[in-house]
Amino acid sequence: MEFRLLGTVAVETYTGPLPLGPAKRRSLLAALLLSANTPVSVGRLTDSLWDDTPPSQARGVIQGHVSRLRALLVGADAEAYGVELATLGDAYVLRAPETLVDAQRFEELLMLAREQRSPGDTVLMLKEALSLWQGPALSGAFAGPPLKAAAHSLEESRLATVELLARTYGTLGEHHRAAALLSAETAAHPLRESLAAELMLALYRAGRQSEALDRFHRTRRLLADELGIDPGPKLADAYALILRGDPGPAAAAPAARVRVPSRSAAPSTASPASTEVGAVSVAEPPVAGGAAGAPPVVRRPPSSAQPAVHPADPLPVDLLPRAPRGFQGRTAELAALTRAAAGESPVCLVTGPAGVGKTALALQWAHRNEALFPDGRLFADLRGFSEAGEPAQIDVLREFLLALGVPPRRVPESAPGAAALFRSLTGRLRLLVVLDNARDSATVRALLPGGTDCVTLVTSRHRLEGLIASDAARPVPLDTLEADDGTALLAGVLGEERVLAEPVAARRLAELCGGLPLALRVTAARLAGRPQWTLAALADELADERGRLAFLDVDDTGVAAALRLTVQHLPPDAVHQFARLGHHPGGHVDPYAAAALAGTDPVAAAAALERLAAAHLVSETAPGRWVLHDLVRLYARGLDPAAAREALVGVLDHGIATALAAADTAEPGGEPCFVLPDGFRRPAAVRDFADRAEAMRWLSAERENLALAAQAARDAGLEDRAWRIILLQWPQVVWRVRDNWTPLLELALESARAGKDAYAESRVLTLLGWVLTEEGRAAEAAALLEHSPRLAREAGDPLGEATALINLAVVRAELGELPAATENCARAVELARREEDRHTEMLALQHLARMRLTARRPEEALAHARTALDLGPEHEEAARRSLLLAICGEAHLALGQKDDGVRLLDRAAREAEDAGYDEGAVRALEVLVRTTAEPSYRVRHERSALRLATAP
Repeated sequence: MEFRLLGTVAVETYTGPLPLGPAKRRSLLAALLLSANTPVSVGRLTDSLWDDTPPSQARGVIQGHVSRLRALLVGADAEAYGVELATLGDAYVLRAPETLVDAQRFEELLMLAREQRSPGDTVLMLKEALSLWQGPALSGAFAGPPLKAAAHSLEESRLATVELLARTYGTLGEHHRAAALLSAETAAHPLRESLAAELMLALYRAGRQSEALDRFHRTRRLLADELGIDPGPKLADAYALILRGDPGPAAAAPAARVRVPSRSAAPSTASPASTEVGAVSVAEPPVAGGAAGAPPVVRRPPSSAQPAVHPADPLPVDLLPRAPRGFQGRTAELAALTRAAAGESPVCLVTGPAGVGKTALALQWAHRNEALFPDGRLFADLRGFSEAGEPAQIDVLREFLLALGVPPRRVPESAPGAAALFRSLTGRLRLLVVLDNARDSATVRALLPGGTDCVTLVTSRHRLEGLIASDAARPVPLDTLEADDGTALLAGVLGEERVLAEPVAARRLAELCGGLPLALRVTAARLAGRPQWTLAALADELADERGRLAFLDVDDTGVAAALRLTVQHLPPDAVHQFARLGHHPGGHVDPYAAAALAGTDPVAAAAALERLAAAHLVSETAPGRWVLHDLVRLYARGLDPAAAREALVGVLDHGIATALAAADTAEPGGEPCFVLPDGFRRPAAVRDFADRAEAMRWLSAERENLALAAQAARDAGLEDRAWRIILLQWPQVVWRVRDNWTPLLELALESARAGKDAYAESRVLTLLGWVLTEEGRAAEAAALLEHSPRLAREAGDPLGEATALINLAVVRAELGELPAATENCARAVELARREEDRHTEMLALQHLARMRLTARRPEEALAHARTALDLGPEHEEAARRSLLLAICGEAHLALGQKDDGVRLLDRAAREAEDAGYDEGAVRALEVLVRTTAEPSYRVRHERSALRLATAP
């Protein structure tokens, strides 16, 4: 059991987070945890749950939340962990070991870091402390004044810890690493002078003096514009040190003290960032349920059970990217949107040409009217005009449903079913749904919410007249900016002084850019980075462009003209990186993938990405995660079309190498497609994964990118890469088996067959058949799995044949073909023994024993189960050991040996409970409840069943 404050307020157990319910219950838990083992008065709790006048029944509400929270803890066997929620007069106290509270572990790790003599050890402690942060502290809770104060206090401590880590990196001479760490935090906290000063020094000591000075001037301007103040001593001193060329004193000693508040927690609350690329703010939605604030998955053995968990008291959700920066004009269009949104079940349609700022307008209106949507705001980029292709409707609906609190196992597998559930859930909500970059009316219709108080905001390059006819969508057409607004946009980037100094040239620039915000922002970015340039000189350069007429036609080539002028002034390494990014098949890129595309290393790729970001050609939507606007990607692709295949092979092989590392970390001892493809290009560097949780997070975050890469490989005739990239995701497939993997595995099967690779076809069929079995499609699974053992034999893959036979046996047993299933399992045992693979042999014997028990042959079942138990088990086989012990117990009962049967079943249940394997515990305890009248078995069964039923 673990209590989380550094992220979403949660109670994690072996079976997943407890269903805490509404925000105020989370606030109550947070207030008690922040004062763990200390009584908290009802008055203090009232202040935490309400930030204005509390209702007259506040005490009763608190009592109800306490009662429900206490029941949840009891159901999770909290007493075994030393956890108790007690009442003490007019107060409540949550007694818990401090090691169970992440905020307390954070404090402990900081204390240990201060005591280390070695800077390397200090780095390890500080990184471990910061890794506890899973997102904004107290997320999901209603933060009253005491909780807000506590959150702010620990956020300050977190930032101070980041600064200390950067200084310690400096002590080790790792200035590039310090700069990378500080860049992300400075972007989230641009007005924090201490962060900016540390970043300047790190950049300077890393040999990046010009970037360090640029950081100072950017921060100075921001302080003046936002706060009307000059830089403070720390920032000014860092600037003076750099100008003097003074290396400065050594970085602060690792033992420098970090102020750690007592029992308080909250990280940065930076909202998801939109993508500002080139000259327009292009929104990129975060992944629902997979944001940084989400707690890591707590592993448990796969289960075929489908607990009927329904979303209750859904928390307000916000998938909206941040508001666009430097937004100018559009007063009439904003007012038109407000009028259009005033009707019943309104659908507002923002239309216009590419690069005109449709997404920026939609986001600006959405942020200005946040109060109108107390139940939340959803966002999806439908990629209607993207080379990457549109997302499937089921994928968009799944993200929406997960964000609204629907457990993954309850999301319907079909798009119509998911759409019906989405309409039902939103029927009584006041919700905003933003559908960006829609291509046609049919796509939008399936994603419309059901509530009359919901507003849907759609952006598209097409007029979508069908949506106007069928759903009374109210169009808000968007044209190019007027010259005055275009000039104001330039002033927002360059500063009013520079624009007022050349008003005629500024207006001419706005006219030459055709009023396109994208072109204006690219032009302004070039000028901002070159203060010595005049606006008139750049206007003359634009006027001489051969493509200026196309530019003024507001076509894609207009954007290309502006981009060409920007790229001409980039250093060669940045141009090379930019051109290769155009061939990336996915939606986002990290420095490792960028390096694979360009044939460089991640450090050089990261530097090039930073340079491209400064020119507004790419945008960093999250630390280490970069995206290109669709139009920018098209332009980049045309810079070096001959390199398309080389770049694609590079990024595909990077994906294979990284997925191999992730699979090996997530499931050590597994044996997925270990033979690399012909001509494999090993990347210069492959990401390291510290543990299973980190590897699984990467596989989850990269799922869409890996799918797009596999499709690109298939389209390019690189079938040997396509099926490997898909099959290497098997740890995620096993863990989230009902998460619509079938289409991707079918693509892998097509690739394997196109490449006439019997080994690949067998492996894919085995995994696909198992997925279909878990989805309840046994007949389809059997038809596919029939071919897998033969193909494995042809490929000389005996372990693949054994695994295929086991999966085929399971589905045949489910279809009532017990003799054939038994024969398959027996053959699998022989193959595993011949290959001396105990893992596969143990699995085959387990299923064989269960089938013998089903056939009423308990003696044989007992013999097979005992043989399997003698093969191990290793520590990761605790679940399988429990299942085997249960089979032994049931066999003894069938033989009339009740005492031995009860003893073994009790042992099986206890080992399952200890391992957090509730499905195994329920199975063993069900037999015990039927066999004996011992009351403790019924109690334990109810507890295990409750945990299983409430698992996400």
